[in-house]
Amino acid sequence: MAINPKPIAPRQKPVARKALPPDKSQLPAANKPRKPRKSAARKRRPAQVFWSRKNLLLLSLEGLGLAISALLGTMLILGSSASTFSGSGFFGSLLPFAAGVAAWVVLCAGVLLVWLKWRGWLKTKLASLPAGLAFCMALGMLWFVFHDGYIPVFTHFRSLVGGKQQAARTTLAHQVYAAYRRHNQAQLLKMIQRAEPFAADIRQAAKTFAVDEHLLLGIAATESSFQPRTSQDGGQGLFQITAVPKFILQQAGQELAVKQADVANPRHNAFIAAATLKHYLAEMQDDLFLGLLAYNIGPRNGGLRFIMQKYGASDFVTMQPYIQQLPRDYPIRVLAYALAFKLWQQEGRLLAYEEADNAIRIQQLGIPGLIMAF
Repeated sequence: MAINPKPIAPRQKPVARKALPPDKSQLPAANKPRKPRKSAARKRRPAQVFWSRKNLLLLSLEGLGLAISALLGTMLILGSSASTFSGSGFFGSLLPFAAGVAAWVVLCAGVLLVWLKWRGWLKTKLASLPAGLAFCMALGMLWFVFHDGYIPVFTHFRSLVGGKQQAARTTLAHQVYAAYRRHNQAQLLKMIQRAEPFAADIRQAAKTFAVDEHLLLGIAATESSFQPRTSQDGGQGLFQITAVPKFILQQAGQELAVKQADVANPRHNAFIAAATLKHYLAEMQDDLFLGLLAYNIGPRNGGLRFIMQKYGASDFVTMQPYIQQLPRDYPIRVLAYALAFKLWQQEGRLLAYEEADNAIRIQQLGIPGLIMAF
């Protein structure tokens, strides 16, 4: 019997094995891969942020200083030019003024170009030097603005920009200064002394209704000379209160925490006057002269707003010819007294308007509620 031999399996080729990465723990120290150092990068990053913020701050200060200097300088040049070339002639006034403005624009552009080139050299000396110089220029301009010599220039600039409206305000302001100048200082001092017992209540009423306390003092001086009484025309108390709208009496009563305000009480009288003045100023869109005139007229004949609509008047100047039977100078008298109280409070004395440089000083302080100076 024949025996079949077992089949012989074909010889397989050996499979090539992938080389395993060497064990890093067994490599010599010189062959070990080095990790990137992150500590140095982390240490530099805060320093870079710090310097970028500092540069941004210096650049902001430099830009702010240059902007303030340019704006105030422009106002100075325009105000001076408006004074020098004032008039309506084309060749004598208008053309020279326009040429001066154009020259100023060119000069500013040239100065800016010089500054941009110069600031690189300044930064090589000290990084904060350009910002420091710009800031110093701005401080110098601000000092000059608040100096007495800038007031006439700024007045001319306001007249240039404000036009007819500003010219009317300036004229009325000088009427107030003239009325203050005509007052006898001895009589004004007596008025101030009589006001002392009522000053605290008037000050609180002014604060409550957000009106100028000197205006209230001026109204009381004009209405009663700080001698509360009942007059023949029905005016009562310190502010000679007559016909007052009910909602004003309610406002005053709420602030006084009483059911009904008593016009015979000087404190209540002051609160009613403050609420009334606040109402009429709002009705006249914060025009001080019209607000005081409306306070004086009250609700009779429909009030000042109705009278203005009837005659087509738009401001205090155009309104004056139509109020011949009413005290047209009432706002002027009130503001002249208010100016005296303001001077007494801030200067501790009454300044004679015509002496030395008192006129400039008084104009710098400004009329209460009508600030004409910077």
